[in-house]
Amino acid sequence: MNRVAIIQARTSSSRLPGKVLEPIGDTPMIEFMLRRVAGARRLDSIIVATSVDRSDDALAQTVMDCGFHCFRGDLLDVLRRFSGAAAESAADVVVRLTGDCPLIDVDIVDQAISTLIDNGLDYVSNVDPPTYPNGLDVEAMTRIALEKAHSQAVLPADREHVTPYIRRNKSLFRQANVRSQLDLSAIRWTVDYADDLALIRSLVATAQARAAAVPDRFDYLRALERLGAAGPRNAHARNESYSEGEIYS
Repeated sequence: MNRVAIIQARTSSSRLPGKVLEPIGDTPMIEFMLRRVAGARRLDSIIVATSVDRSDDALAQTVMDCGFHCFRGDLLDVLRRFSGAAAESAADVVVRLTGDCPLIDVDIVDQAISTLIDNGLDYVSNVDPPTYPNGLDVEAMTRIALEKAHSQAVLPADREHVTPYIRRNKSLFRQANVRSQLDLSAIRWTVDYADDLALIRSLVATAQARAAAVPDRFDYLRALERLGAAGPRNAHARNESYSEGEIYS
């Protein structure tokens, strides 16, 4: 069984253009994230799925320069892009990650994959409802489920955000949600704005100064506590890219 993480990323973000190439320490954010994802024990390979638009040329080159594979597809139809990346990699299981989540925790990735496979499910996430910090979002699905969504989803929001069609149609897809022991969903570790990036940089610097190995989510939670009120503040709504009428988690 071939288990592939597909990280969607582009440089044309309207809120913080080029954010995936912004440095965290001395490392571009996308490379920082790739190095973390590579620590997952239940993954066989990792692909960054970006667009064929010229604006993503530098991103594609950065990914290849740090030794990872890049698939390029449709800029706006991200579901089609995922389908293409899954086909090219001959994936049986697809893990969807987004490039604006540099602190992604590999234990959650492994847990999602194990829950999917061990229970014979079509889709597993930790966002329905979310209980982990925003920025630790993980979705695992079978290739069959992804292709069914690709062939049946027609709404623009379903095409752009990849998985709403699956989450909305619980009668068609056997699914489960991975929950944190504590509800930490109010914590924001995703990067959409300059203040988000400032917080991530501070957390990484603080955690790496104390952690003996690669910091995990607990190290970053401790770093957040140490920074306290003196640290950068970021207060933005979760999933701001969705309109009010769309269904999402």
